[in-house]
Amino acid sequence: MKKVINSEKAPGAIGPYSQAIEASGMVFVSGQLPINAATGEMPASVEEQTRQSLANMKYILEEAGLTMANIVKTTVFLQDMSLFAGMNGVYATYFDGAFPARSAVAVKALPKDALVEIECIAVR
Repeated sequence: MKKVINSEKAPGAIGPYSQAIEASGMVFVSGQLPINAATGEMPASVEEQTRQSLANMKYILEEAGLTMANIVKTTVFLQDMSLFAGMNGVYATYFDGAFPARSAVAVKALPKDALVEIECIAVR
């Protein structure tokens, strides 16, 4: 059985998908674009965009009763690998103790011309 997780603090899905799905004690959070749900705005720098994407992820996890400490795996999509250092510096501040497993890949383009998009898997 699966349960849809939705937070009004994070931007709504821009396609036919859910912000997150919980199944068997695992929460699968869809890729989070760096959009501020309150304003609809996207910051300019990769650092600010990383911060916003992770904040959106945090809001969704909170809706599921979880925290960033419950994340076991993330995938970071970057518009260009030259943005890695800026993303990585901000990313490191969102985790305390053991970091989750992570993949980081450069892609040709991201929705809404974002510089970064981040998804995760968390467990109870």
